[in-house]
Amino acid sequence: MANSFQRFTDQSILGAVATITLTEPELAQALFDAPQAIVSHGTEADPVFRYANAQALKLWEMDWDSFTHLPSRLSAEPAGDIQSDRDGLLKAALTIGWIDKYAGVRISSTGRRFEIQNTILWNVVDDAGVHHGQAAFIRDWRFL
Repeated sequence: MANSFQRFTDQSILGAVATITLTEPELAQALFDAPQAIVSHGTEADPVFRYANAQALKLWEMDWDSFTHLPSRLSAEPAGDIQSDRDGLLKAALTIGWIDKYAGVRISSTGRRFEIQNTILWNVVDDAGVHHGQAAFIRDWRFL
């Protein structure tokens, strides 16, 4: 996930920390502890979340097991325009590789609404070019 982010954006997902210098366990811990929310979903027809760091779990008010069984579309409001905007941006990211400055309204497990802002969406692709899903790096949010 971190390597795909760097390949597409030419930036380190951890900012000044060069992810290449970290061991896999150190990188995993740094991503989980990052102050930004980081999530990813798989490639299923109805993609299910595969990853959430501590900040994302806090935002969505869920534990790891619940979050990683949630279809990602259920993290957004069900209203037609919002879902179609979300779907369109996910398709754009799939085609282009990544998009920046995404914003949208999400809903926590308790129904609390929040807007994610200044978000990067990118494709998670391994070194062999195999597509594993998409991820989001949520830099800002506000509760509504």
